[in-house]
Amino acid sequence: MTTSWFSSPDDAATRLRAAGYLTDDATALTAYLAGALEKPLLVEGPAGVGKTELAKAVARAAGAELVRLQCYEGLDEARALYEWNYKKQLLRIQASGGEDSWSETHDDIFTEEFLLTRPLLSAIRRDEPTVLLIDEVDKTDVEVEGLLLEVLSDFQVTIPELGTVSATRRPFVVLTSNASRELSEAVKRRCLFLHLGYPDAERERAIVTSQVPGLDDKVAAQLVDVVVRLRELELKKAPSIAESIDWARTLIALQIGDLDEATVARTLGVILKHASDQRRAIKELKLAVS
Repeated sequence: MTTSWFSSPDDAATRLRAAGYLTDDATALTAYLAGALEKPLLVEGPAGVGKTELAKAVARAAGAELVRLQCYEGLDEARALYEWNYKKQLLRIQASGGEDSWSETHDDIFTEEFLLTRPLLSAIRRDEPTVLLIDEVDKTDVEVEGLLLEVLSDFQVTIPELGTVSATRRPFVVLTSNASRELSEAVKRRCLFLHLGYPDAERERAIVTSQVPGLDDKVAAQLVDVVVRLRELELKKAPSIAESIDWARTLIALQIGDLDEATVARTLGVILKHASDQRRAIKELKLAVS
């Protein structure tokens, strides 16, 4: 069973916008193609530019369930695919009193009743429209990518004791990466690719004002101007779009009607999370500190 996620790139842009996600042409086109071709979408770029939010917006726009696998160092098959409920299996064996043969016991305890599904298997087995988000895949060990290949290639999972589980309705798969390490060519081959960078000033202003409706246009322009200038500095961590939005909400909470240098310096902690970055910003931008 297939799902028509978007009817065209324009439809993708319109529906994602209605779901609160402002896209550029490349993002709308790639989101459309990922659904139309039923290909996983690998989205790469700096932290906080909207990679994860894109997957959430697709789910909202399509009325689909979001299944998320948060990747981290040490992630293994038991956390990504499935594992057996060993405690329950042991109780069943004890309850049988050792009267059954091992073959009978094996067939009894390796059944659906004892299977604990994890995100990858859960997404494959769902009959309803599903968006599978594999978030920050670059944080896993290289070996974990091998677990993903069967899912990304054939949308199926093989369980030795039960057989192969194939998707009856393919999920819309989004993998995100901050590019902290290079992903394998095998994974990349199976995916469409989209790079999300920092938007230009006009688009970022539109994003911020759409997410923070009460923000004054003048303050929004001042905020984006400062953020763009900060990103040009050599910082440990440049401010993301998400932090621009947090800063806008901060200014509203403080009832700021004009973003002067002293206010910028006073609220830098909202967008710069390293003391060295704050010192550099104050020095390079020659901010007045009150």
